[in-house]
Amino acid sequence: MQERRRQNVSHSSLSAATGAPRLGGNSQAPSDFLLSIISYHSCSCRGPSRAGVAVTLALITFATTLSNAFVIATIYQSRKLHTPANFLIASLAVTDLLVSILVMPVSALYTVSQTWTLGQVLCDIWLSSDITCCTASILHLCVIALDRYWAITDAVEYSKRRTPARAAGMVATAWVIAISISLPPFFWRQVKAEQVTSCNVNTDHIFYTIYSTFGAFYIPTLLLIALYGRIYAEARKRILKASHRKPGKRLTSARLITDSPSSVASSTSLNYGSNDASSGNVSQVKVSVSDALLEKKRISAARERKATKTLGIILGAYIICWLPFFIYTLLVPVCQSCFHPELFDIFTWLGYLNSLINPIIYTMSNEDFKQAFHKLLRLKCCRA
Repeated sequence: MQERRRQNVSHSSLSAATGAPRLGGNSQAPSDFLLSIISYHSCSCRGPSRAGVAVTLALITFATTLSNAFVIATIYQSRKLHTPANFLIASLAVTDLLVSILVMPVSALYTVSQTWTLGQVLCDIWLSSDITCCTASILHLCVIALDRYWAITDAVEYSKRRTPARAAGMVATAWVIAISISLPPFFWRQVKAEQVTSCNVNTDHIFYTIYSTFGAFYIPTLLLIALYGRIYAEARKRILKASHRKPGKRLTSARLITDSPSSVASSTSLNYGSNDASSGNVSQVKVSVSDALLEKKRISAARERKATKTLGIILGAYIICWLPFFIYTLLVPVCQSCFHPELFDIFTWLGYLNSLINPIIYTMSNEDFKQAFHKLLRLKCCRA
């Protein structure tokens, strides 16, 4: 994302390191120029073959596009999934779909070819799309976490405010923040007269590097950890509360209280284990609570456990995918020699992989999604 390609290697430094001249220069014969290019690519393609890398990146890109497209189609087709919470998941899928369409194909080409051949304008568009879409994807995770946190800790009141308009406002906020992080590099970009062979954000601006990495990752990560910690604690409390209730018949007292025999108004109250007497005529009736209610609570507790595990998987996958990249991005401006250049490609694609993991986690952990997804697949197969 922010620090694009080979530790911010410029065209001149690339030439100095490999012996390759500037394009359009006459300091070397054509044969020497070709030899230097061959030497450069042979050094940068150690390990897996270039064809193998290209196929792998193409498969990741295709799988990311397909999985997010299916999530969007599933929510669109199923009326049962037309809720504000699922609207946020659909928006996340749209964002990850944009990553797979606008960012990953170009990044795959750049990773395999090891040089930028698409010009300055496309470089600017690609960098802006990369930073904006990837940051928006991360911020969508925060938006979904906030929605779930409010739904659990303030269920009654939040259910009244949990509207599509509110969800749209949260999504718009995420995109505004993402765009504000991607725009600053355009204010100090310098158009080069020579042909561009590398496409990157200039990380010499250390304050922007700190601003972008903290705004796009570190602050959202701290927010996610805090929110999921509270959600986990609340879910754990409900599980423990449900487990302390043993199955069986429960007796409770239902008291019909009348102020006077001739009184028209009366009130009914249900009290567990209550033997209190009050003024007026009191009639006590023993009511049996069936095991059906307790079974329903056991099922609810099981769902809470599953939701808690899902939250752990979501947070763990997000940190594993993005933490290496943002550590690298933050430290490289300080110590470029501390990291091997190829680590950047690995960490970048590990971050992109989160856009493939998101739809899998959010949909496969939800029974309504799985049913709608299978229904959509059957519908597509029947039409085929």
